[in-house]
Amino acid sequence: MLKAIALALALGVGAGAASAAQVGDDGLHKEDWFTITFRDMREDIEAAAEHGKRLAIIFEQRGCIYCRKLHEEVLSDPQVRDYIRENYMVVQYNLFGDEEVTDLDGDVLTEKTAARKWGVVFTPTVIFLPEEPSDEPANRAAVQTMPGQFGKLTTLNMFRWVREKGYEGQEHFQSYHARKIEEARASGAVLAD
Repeated sequence: MLKAIALALALGVGAGAASAAQVGDDGLHKEDWFTITFRDMREDIEAAAEHGKRLAIIFEQRGCIYCRKLHEEVLSDPQVRDYIRENYMVVQYNLFGDEEVTDLDGDVLTEKTAARKWGVVFTPTVIFLPEEPSDEPANRAAVQTMPGQFGKLTTLNMFRWVREKGYEGQEHFQSYHARKIEEARASGAVLAD
C-alpha cells in the first residue's frame, strides 16, 4: 500500500496547475511538479521510464542564491517548466540532507554522503540518469551532469539535448546549443536568457 501511494506521488497524481516554487521546511525551493520518492535510484529510473520520461536528480541547499535564481528566473518560465515536466521526473536532493538514498550499485547512503560519493560540490547540480538502471554508482551511470545555475535557454537546451540523446552523437552540447540559438533567431524568435 505504501509503495502504491509513493508511486502515485512519484507520478504526480493529483498535481494541480503549475505555480511559483515555495520554500519548504528544509529551506529548499519546492516545485509542485518535482517528484517525491523513496530515493531508490533503480526504482526511480524505472518509474520515469514507465511514463516515457527520463530521471533527473537535482541537488540544492538551504540559502543557495543560485538555487533561488533557478526557481525564480528559469523554472518559472512556462516553456522551460513545461518541457521539463513533460519529459522528466525530477527528484530533489539536499546537499546536506539526511534522507536515505539507495544508489544504483546498492549502497544505502544519506543525501549528503551520496553527494560526496558522486562528487557533487555545487548547487544547483542536475544529474541526468540513463534510461535503464545499471550496477554502477549514479555518477558513473549518469549520461550528463549540469553543475551550477544557467539561464533559461542553456537549461532548456541541456534538457532537450539529453532527451534527444545528444550525448550519444558527435555534436557537443555547446555546438547543439549554438545551433538551437541560431535556429530560433532565424525563425524570428525573441531570445532572452
